[in-house]
Amino acid sequence: MSTPAADPVAPPGGPRQRPPLGPLGYALKGLRALASLQLTVVLFALSIGLVFFGTVAQVDYGIWTVVDEYFWSWVVWVPFDVLLKFGQVFFDLPPDATWGGAFPFPGGKLLGGLMLLNLVAAHLVRFRLTWKRSGVLILHSGVILLFVGEFVTREFAVEQRMTIDQGESVNYAEDARLCELAFVTPAGPGRPERVTAVPESRLRKGNGRVTHPDLPVDVEVVEFMPNSALEKAGGRDNPATAGAGLTTLLGRRREVAGADTDQKVDMRSAYVTLYRKGTDEPVGTYATSVMLSEQRVAVDGQAFDLALRFRRYPKPYTIHLVEFRHDKYLGTEKAKNFSSKVVVLDPENGVEREVVISMNDPLRYRGETFYQGGFDPRTGTTTILQVVRNPGWVLPYVSCVVVTLGMLVHFGIHLTQFLRRRAAA
Repeated sequence: MSTPAADPVAPPGGPRQRPPLGPLGYALKGLRALASLQLTVVLFALSIGLVFFGTVAQVDYGIWTVVDEYFWSWVVWVPFDVLLKFGQVFFDLPPDATWGGAFPFPGGKLLGGLMLLNLVAAHLVRFRLTWKRSGVLILHSGVILLFVGEFVTREFAVEQRMTIDQGESVNYAEDARLCELAFVTPAGPGRPERVTAVPESRLRKGNGRVTHPDLPVDVEVVEFMPNSALEKAGGRDNPATAGAGLTTLLGRRREVAGADTDQKVDMRSAYVTLYRKGTDEPVGTYATSVMLSEQRVAVDGQAFDLALRFRRYPKPYTIHLVEFRHDKYLGTEKAKNFSSKVVVLDPENGVEREVVISMNDPLRYRGETFYQGGFDPRTGTTTILQVVRNPGWVLPYVSCVVVTLGMLVHFGIHLTQFLRRRAAA
């Protein structure tokens, strides 16, 4: 009779020892941890908390500020005042109380990325590619497609507006959420008009000078205001030394909060100091605002117009407004219909097309969609078109169809199995 061979990893009389894990073993162990259902529950709980904090933050901050800081960031510092506002509503805390400080919380990028990894890891570890699991696989593919659609929309979608007076034509659109500091050199004999713009991202930083070969001067941002109002000069120090700022002050205002019922547009303003190029010799400090018109500046015999304006997107075509209609219900001020009869003029493609854009009937042209957004109540004949370019606009619809198909397949398979078992019994 033969004796069994001794276990090489379990010495005689001693406890059994596990062989050391190699790189592949550690990778599999990490993959199982990433696919954990407990991690899924924790991520969902943190996501609910992030949605709560982001919703309450809209009491004081604008929607897009909250989106950037809470839902499109890796980590967000949540002020303790957010919890205080919740306590003031539900627990009658003093309305004038304030809590300083903030605490870190995972942002939308981090939570969304971990959810996506958790879902993919779960399929690699637990799920098997079988007919019974086909519905779940299709459903989760739709969820992943939804993540992809959100990323494409965030990175590549552009929302603009086009304001046109009746009888006039426009070949550019504006972004009401961003501004730019524009330097416009007028056209001259044999010289076209030239526009050089400093983006808002550079104006917000406000550290150091902005220099560029195409700029007629060097620029230093003294103060940038995300929202502001015009005030009469006098009563407080005036930073401006030239231009319209000598008679008009810029007053800082809080951003239009996401919870405000009257959703107005933030009016950007900035005090900027201009310097002769490559020197420390100041030309002057100017008050610039989207509420102020262009200011003529002359430096060393070169004249240009200075303006802070909403960011512009030039178009290779022109939209001409033939007629704007604003119909109301009889005896009320409630809008019944907005519509704009426009002519699209595109010499590059040989297009001259008359279209009516109404509330539920947008115009789609050159990858952009024109919606009837509103009108200017001061004139009654000025239309405001919402112009949207979103290369990923179809992905959410496809995602919903895929998720619905996955649910139908999953429940259909289980219903068929149930009916078969019942018939056999």
